[in-house]
Amino acid sequence: MQVAQFLDQQQVCFETLTHPPAFSAQQRAKYLHVTGRQVAKCVLLLSPAGAILAILPATHHIDTTRLEQELNTPVRLATDEEVAHIFSDCEWGAIPPFGTMYGIRTILEDSLNSEDLLVFKANTHVEAVRLRCADFEKLERPLRLRFAL
Repeated sequence: MQVAQFLDQQQVCFETLTHPPAFSAQQRAKYLHVTGRQVAKCVLLLSPAGAILAILPATHHIDTTRLEQELNTPVRLATDEEVAHIFSDCEWGAIPPFGTMYGIRTILEDSLNSEDLLVFKANTHVEAVRLRCADFEKLERPLRLRFAL
């Protein structure tokens, strides 16, 4: 299911943004003329318990040591092939923000403010959606943790 279609079904206010092909969150921020802090990147991680979708500001990186302590389990970045397998309805390398659509647990970097407007990649490298973090949280119910540097 496409992200915009999902948000429409859930009756969430959002804006669809199209841009030139962007293969990183920082590149997306540049094309959309927003700060990297407003763009949320989605990173697929794997643990012995299964996949985890991490959402954090584009300006930050995952501190895997801290995250492993928070979750009490080892984690690693998914390979490109693992991403393509899980998100098979998306363009190669595109990771949408709604893990629940794929049966994946989602975690949200605690530094993201619930009242902020965030830009997320949709299912392609040329489309994004902008919505309030609070609306994202209401739909996704992510676990808030501090795991970014």
